[in-house]
Amino acid sequence: MSSSSSRTAVPEEEPDYRFTLANERTFLAWMRTALALLAAGVAVVQLVPEFSVAAVRIGVGVTLGVLSVVMSVGGTWRWYATQRAMRRGHPLPRTWLTWILGGGLMLVAALAVVLLLGEH
Repeated sequence: MSSSSSRTAVPEEEPDYRFTLANERTFLAWMRTALALLAAGVAVVQLVPEFSVAAVRIGVGVTLGVLSVVMSVGGTWRWYATQRAMRRGHPLPRTWLTWILGGGLMLVAALAVVLLLGEH
């Protein structure tokens, strides 16, 4: 007997459409955040003059770009996991995205403040 045949299927029910739409709005908010991070990264690399420390501008832009990718992938995973939990009647999954986003933005902000203070 294979392990796949011994698994029992978890019954799924269609959740209330309001919860599905709320989950979709949350997903779209994560995608807007990812898009804004990507735009900020491109803007830093293309529009901000070089700092006295070489390649810092590129580092900040790349950091923002990486955060954008993490938010895109994480937001998609979060949407899927939440939808699956609602369908199965399970508790909603916890997310680590807020910690990553907050930590990443704190890092970028602290670096920007240090660089701006160092330039003056």
